[in-house]
Amino acid sequence: MAGADDTGTLGRRPPAAPAAGLSRALDAIGTAAYVVDEEGHVIAVNTHAEQLLGRPAEEFFGRDAHDLLHRDAHGHALPRSRCSMRQAFHAGRTAQSEGDHFECGDGSLLPVSWLITPYYVDGREAGTLVLVHARRPSETDGRPEEAAEPMPELERLALLAETTTRLTSTLDVEETLRRLVALVVPRLADWAVVDLITERDEVWRTAVVHAEGDALVRHEDLQGPMPPVPEESPMPLSRALRGVASALAGPQTYQRAPDSGIAVEQRRLFEATGIRSAAIAPIRSTRAVLGALTLGRAEDPVDFTTVDLPLIEDIARRAGLALDNARLYQRQRKVAETMQNHLLPQMPRVPGLQMTARYLPAPDASQVGGDWYDAFTLSDGATALAVGDVVGHDLEAAAGMAQLRNMLRAYAWAHQEPPSRIVARLDAAVMHITDVTMATMIFARIEERDDGHWELTWTNAGHPPPLLISHDGLARYLTDGHGILLGTGVGAARTDASAVLPPGSTLLLYTDGLIEAAGRSLDEGLRNLRRHAAALAHRPLASFTDQVLRRVRHIRNDDDVALLAVRAPGRT
Repeated sequence: MAGADDTGTLGRRPPAAPAAGLSRALDAIGTAAYVVDEEGHVIAVNTHAEQLLGRPAEEFFGRDAHDLLHRDAHGHALPRSRCSMRQAFHAGRTAQSEGDHFECGDGSLLPVSWLITPYYVDGREAGTLVLVHARRPSETDGRPEEAAEPMPELERLALLAETTTRLTSTLDVEETLRRLVALVVPRLADWAVVDLITERDEVWRTAVVHAEGDALVRHEDLQGPMPPVPEESPMPLSRALRGVASALAGPQTYQRAPDSGIAVEQRRLFEATGIRSAAIAPIRSTRAVLGALTLGRAEDPVDFTTVDLPLIEDIARRAGLALDNARLYQRQRKVAETMQNHLLPQMPRVPGLQMTARYLPAPDASQVGGDWYDAFTLSDGATALAVGDVVGHDLEAAAGMAQLRNMLRAYAWAHQEPPSRIVARLDAAVMHITDVTMATMIFARIEERDDGHWELTWTNAGHPPPLLISHDGLARYLTDGHGILLGTGVGAARTDASAVLPPGSTLLLYTDGLIEAAGRSLDEGLRNLRRHAAALAHRPLASFTDQVLRRVRHIRNDDDVALLAVRAPGRT
């Protein structure tokens, strides 16, 4: 494989962390396998390879695979110029060989056959998958037909490995289907058809895709709702949608008198596509039948046979698991979205003040979390403002957030007290009558003074400080009034702080998802927020809030974000 020179050194570089799920995917392969990065260094290896080559995984990681393993028939280091695997690796193509030798951990020489193929790591980074079989020394060129027997198996394993990693690295149903079709067309067929059973037990022809040159063309005119699945029909698609069995089919299969509406649709499919040979397999999860995968050949002169069915069944089974996971995720996300829409409040109308709020869910979580904002009118006529963050990123955190917000509203309405006293009451109760473990928050009241200026009084329970931006673009953090977070049980005293809002100034309350990101310090995030907020001070409040969110939130941030912005009236 790739390396710095032809000296055969075994230098090791620090290995990168394996992509999520990659080692698990390799262990599911029934033969020795490892993955190298774009420079030929091993980044993942399965237990079959450890056993076959007599080397622990630690001996592989970070090593140049060519230098570590490749030898000539006499056990000498193999020059790179003579290594067919290295040449195929650099060309980025699939290749195989049956006449090479690898050195085992004990120094012995192992005759091997291998297959390499480009491989996606975490769905985006280019890598190469290597599959290895032990080859008996008696397997010589004099018996090529026997020596070639393992190679279809290696190709099958490579395809299944790629199917597993590609399909399990997304939780979007449409993306899962797109990747499934791209894996099988045109590699196995000219056409791919996916019929899915919806949660209401309706069948929907979700994808009909044809390979036209290098492009995959979707035929939407052949997609859409399908008739119900007949309970007793012996026809191939009907049986697959009931999860009974895989089967072969052709135009002649559906030329007889149709026994159901699905049979009529299948006849139309064969006539419209010109498919003359098809293989149909159920798409199953561990819980239910999700649909059926049909692969069809029109231009390919080779018909499907029963020998092809196990591979197609394996692909469909992996697709079923991936689709089931994606559906469960999307169902949870829908529940979370509904819950979040009911939890986040509408902004009150306060004469003289402008207020706007934004909530942005975590991109890879369950679309809801513990971040929240609130604004409401108090019994004495002042306006309460709050932003907080309950520990967690799931429905439990959202439920805890709802409890916390409702208790805060009740205490603030019933007791005309400073913010610090209200938050102290909340802190004393939170561990006993809520499911919240820990939380941060800012609670403030804002009211108009007799001289026409607006005054903010607040207390901070372990939360990032509010940012106050003048109309002229001077920005400063309000760092006073800071205390410990909620739920610690310490019961430390809390303090209040006050500030007058200059005319036309903007107050920004936010959660840490706006300023935090992996590899960036909190101070960097705060500086970045202050710089951008100052530059946007002249924007209308809604535009100001949207642009702060777009510019400041880091692309690598995986947290949700809540923002609450308030603008004081300008000079009259």
